Amino acid sequence: MAAAAGISKGLLYHYFRSKQEFYVETIRAASLNLRRLTQPDPKLPPVERLRAAIDAHLGYVHEHSRAYATIYRNGVAVAAEVGGILEEHREAVMRYFLQNLGIRRPPPVLRAALRGWILMVEAASLDWIAHPELGREDLRELLVASYAAMLAKALEIDPRGARVSKVMRNVRKESA
Repeated sequence: MAAAAGISKGLLYHYFRSKQEFYVETIRAASLNLRRLTQPDPKLPPVERLRAAIDAHLGYVHEHSRAYATIYRNGVAVAAEVGGILEEHREAVMRYFLQNLGIRRPPPVLRAALRGWILMVEAASLDWIAHPELGREDLRELLVASYAAMLAKALEIDPRGARVSKVMRNVRKESA
């Protein structure tokens, strides 16, 4: 590991007590980098903001496919702390969406829909790594459409989300 990082083993162990600790901190840094790359641009209209974030995510997945697959398939098996990092990452993404929707405390159905969509993006990304014949743009549009469908169904189940309704109208109009 030290050689791959271009440093001596002594330096590596000066900062990290073990390979596992180095692994966990590497994953934490990757998560923070991915969050930074996918942070929505508030200057863009909602659907373009979503497309840009998905594009950034898929770019990261493409560029770091081996690491992404390792972390999301069996990172927790290597170090239990990875589960916490992945959950922290998912919660940060959830906050991006709720902020975009203008919602502080989501109704349970909206929270479940967003959480399900986030996990679907992870699963679709893993499938794309294994089966890259699906074009990146096609995958992006599939994810955009599934986001709109999840929000629409959540709103149908619990219509109290007036702000969500307004965003949904914009997403439907822009993605058509």
